[in-house]
Amino acid sequence: METVADSNQPLKPELSICMVTYQACQYLKDCLDSIYQSPPRRSFEVIVVDNGSTDRTVEMLRTDFPQVRLITLSSNMGYTQPMNRALKSAVGHYRVQLNPDTLVRPGAFDALADFMDAHPEAGICTPRALNRDGSLQLQCRRSEGRPWDAFTYFSRLSRLFPNQARFAGYLMTYRDNCEIYEVQAVSGACMFIRADLFRQIGYLDEIYYAYQEDSDFCLQARKAGWKIYYLPQAEIVHYGGEGGTRIHPYRSVYEWHRSYFLYYRKNFARDYFFLVSGLVYSLIFVKYLIAVTKIFFSKEKYPATRKP
Repeated sequence: METVADSNQPLKPELSICMVTYQACQYLKDCLDSIYQSPPRRSFEVIVVDNGSTDRTVEMLRTDFPQVRLITLSSNMGYTQPMNRALKSAVGHYRVQLNPDTLVRPGAFDALADFMDAHPEAGICTPRALNRDGSLQLQCRRSEGRPWDAFTYFSRLSRLFPNQARFAGYLMTYRDNCEIYEVQAVSGACMFIRADLFRQIGYLDEIYYAYQEDSDFCLQARKAGWKIYYLPQAEIVHYGGEGGTRIHPYRSVYEWHRSYFLYYRKNFARDYFFLVSGLVYSLIFVKYLIAVTKIFFSKEKYPATRKP
């Protein structure tokens, strides 16, 4: 069951900012404040899908941000399905997938829109995402995550050889973080997407409860001939791991590993000898067991997995 609240949004906004939230009231408020206190110069709408939060999120939105178009769900449906509901109800020429645990720096959305206007071949663009301490969140732009890149990342070979593309391909640490360049995939924390792309390839694949839906969507976009860019002139701060991830740590760890299994099986398994795929599946299971064990013995009960 869902309910949709009316808003005073523009009839035909240029930007549709879409968000899914669960038990992240204060982070969401701070995120919306960062948008409305320094709004983009283009017309925009904000669509928030709430996954049945009980932390006064809905009350806060109705009181402090009546202009937001609110879709309320009676239970937690994860990320992908609710985000698709927001994206499908959006009308903007550009659709923005944005996490609630982010802060949007002034001018970020205008810079992204201007870049997309000037590059019609670009289907997706992403800003530079910063951690709490101001350092670059390397996961914001990355490779598509084939087995070799995943292996070098989790084995930490990428840390030993950060300037060599062969070993640091996943997080692209060999690239200059201040340059604009084409990438294979970006983080769903902030994806700036051309509406034409949805009309061509469809929306996020709902086989993913959460996680890897961003990598999969980027891969499908590239297969359809679109390009994906990293634009460091636009910036957001992404806290990461807030909301549902902390509240349901075991579910989050399970869904992350399940999602990579589905992502590999859907997109890469046919490209490798069956013994290679068998090894990949075995390593996913072993890594899942290690992550669950770490949570069990951790004082902070949230996912101990190193999320690409």
